[in-house]
Amino acid sequence: MSSTPQMLPDPSASRWVDHPAGRLFVCQWPGQDVEALPVVLLHDSLGAVALWRDFPHALSAATGRTVIAYDRLGYGQSSPAPGLQALDFISAEAQGAFAAVRQALGLDRFVALGHSVGGGMAIHLAAADPQRCAAVVTMAGQAFVEARTRAGIREAQALFDDPQQVARLARYHGDKARWVLDAWIDTWLSPAFDDWSLDGVLDQVRCPALVMHGEEDEYGSVEHPRRIAAGIGAEARLVIYPGVRHMPHRECPEAVIDDIAGFLAGVD
Repeated sequence: MSSTPQMLPDPSASRWVDHPAGRLFVCQWPGQDVEALPVVLLHDSLGAVALWRDFPHALSAATGRTVIAYDRLGYGQSSPAPGLQALDFISAEAQGAFAAVRQALGLDRFVALGHSVGGGMAIHLAAADPQRCAAVVTMAGQAFVEARTRAGIREAQALFDDPQQVARLARYHGDKARWVLDAWIDTWLSPAFDDWSLDGVLDQVRCPALVMHGEEDEYGSVEHPRRIAAGIGAEARLVIYPGVRHMPHRECPEAVIDDIAGFLAGVD
């Protein structure tokens, strides 16, 4: 297993941000409109900057906005996490790694866009900092712990019994791959996580929201986006993609980019 995570091919700009627990890897794709608010991407449970692939560049090109992505602690090229993943890791991101990135980059206002568990983090960012978060986008985001979510994770867990699958994950996370996998599986399958949901925070979101979800998402039914859109304390647009699973930005990238660009056209 490689000890060095795979680098993102030819990032437009990358840097390290200091955090009390280590260093955070950050990439930026500068937009043509220097006055437009930047979009900050929050990755999924097995994700990393490199796994966004060409999505940040395409999003920046379509919107004219600077797009920023970073590896959370324990993921990608960032430092290893200091211990087990805490059960409040979704809400804690707003004051954790994200806060360090925001301060280092001097982000006065921003748009938060999260995929999967990153969608929940984006919701918490918007609720915690309404003066700075101008809009929020969730893509395949979970809103509560559902039997379908856990069933999908158990299926993936069986696949990762194959060492080659773990080795593939190590291409992006290096020696942290096992921690990344265990953090995902152990957290979501823990009985202590049974009562997690976004219900108590959704109505604190005061900015417009775009809520996107694949109709066939193996990690969450369409009840998740419906609950998010209905619970947000501001205008929310709900988009369900027929025949799409958990990766809308890979499965129907043109539709996703068009929907985000249209939504952000009215955000400043």
